[in-house]
Amino acid sequence: MPFYHQLGELPRKRHTVFRQSGGQLYAEELAGNKGFVGPASLLYHLRPPTAVLGRKHLRDLDRTAESKRVFGHRHFRSIRVKSGPSPVLDRVPILFNNDATMSIVAPRRPDEFFYRNGQADEIVFISEGGGVLESQMGEVPFRQGDYLVIPRGILNHYRFNQKPVRMLIIESAGHVRTPHRYRNEFGQLGEQAPYCERDIRPPRELPVFDKKGKFRLVVKHQDVLTELTLAHHPFDVVGWDGFYFPWALNIHDFEPRVGRFHLPPPTHQTFEGDGFVVCSFCPRPYDFDPQSVPVPYNHSNVMSDEVLYYANSEFMSRKDIEYGSITLHPDGLPHGPHPGRVEESLGQKRTEELAVMMDTHRPLNVTHQALGIEDKSYYLSWSEGHG
Repeated sequence: MPFYHQLGELPRKRHTVFRQSGGQLYAEELAGNKGFVGPASLLYHLRPPTAVLGRKHLRDLDRTAESKRVFGHRHFRSIRVKSGPSPVLDRVPILFNNDATMSIVAPRRPDEFFYRNGQADEIVFISEGGGVLESQMGEVPFRQGDYLVIPRGILNHYRFNQKPVRMLIIESAGHVRTPHRYRNEFGQLGEQAPYCERDIRPPRELPVFDKKGKFRLVVKHQDVLTELTLAHHPFDVVGWDGFYFPWALNIHDFEPRVGRFHLPPPTHQTFEGDGFVVCSFCPRPYDFDPQSVPVPYNHSNVMSDEVLYYANSEFMSRKDIEYGSITLHPDGLPHGPHPGRVEESLGQKRTEELAVMMDTHRPLNVTHQALGIEDKSYYLSWSEGHG
């Protein structure tokens, strides 16, 4: 994160003697990325975070592509993904490459274990539901429309207070960050950015659990889930500070930009990773010139695959989509408004669309799990008279 945050008790200087009331030393832990040179935070535990009583292989994750690659525009009805008990174990991957993976999950209850993603940062879009993201760095309440950004390696657990819950999850092999062009040379989000630090919600409460026992932790690494048994409750951090922590941003706190004529998708960029970007399409007025054409012009995704997750059933240029639809428009083909959408848009004053877009710089694979929810006639939908 491009700003500093702290919670709880801290010593005056880093890496110095810091004792508990009983005389024991607090256990200091550096959590960050890129070794010792990336963004990091220092955590102070009641007990060393290294005590493990046992480990076992839980499962290999099934992230394999369709057996015969189909090239063209694709549409997946993710609302048909069945709910499962777990927000971690029941994720259904839809699209992936070496930089990013997009999955859907509709969990029915919290997990009975803690979770750490050891191979990716996560962007979790809360399409439905609400609750609290618990972590060793404190609690982040979340609600419908929130993006939860969870950096790699941060131990966490979901608690739900509003159901049903449906999540769109984007896992990033690289560090998820605010777009560089929004920040000044000091890392602050500037006046030109569509959101600012006030909109970002870091952890505000830091419950401390002083409990010994056996606590389950599931770790994801190299597409394998391993279950560890910890010797004490992992949320035993009494204080921390730094630039590396989970945070939330609501899609409705993203300030959409409007121009005299149509503005391209990079105007709506919200996050960037290595090899991909994420954009937010929010309710907004249409372009204000009397001769403007509100819907997007036809365009070819040269060196980019475009994915849209529709968080409601409205989208200015699309027909036959529904809440939860996921469309893939790959590099190598032009796409644009469906027949009739251009004329329908003329003179319209605003759109109520709500969607999350992921654009990747390398081609995406469709998983075999996605084939069961695919609208296989979608590629025909630009033909006059289809549907």
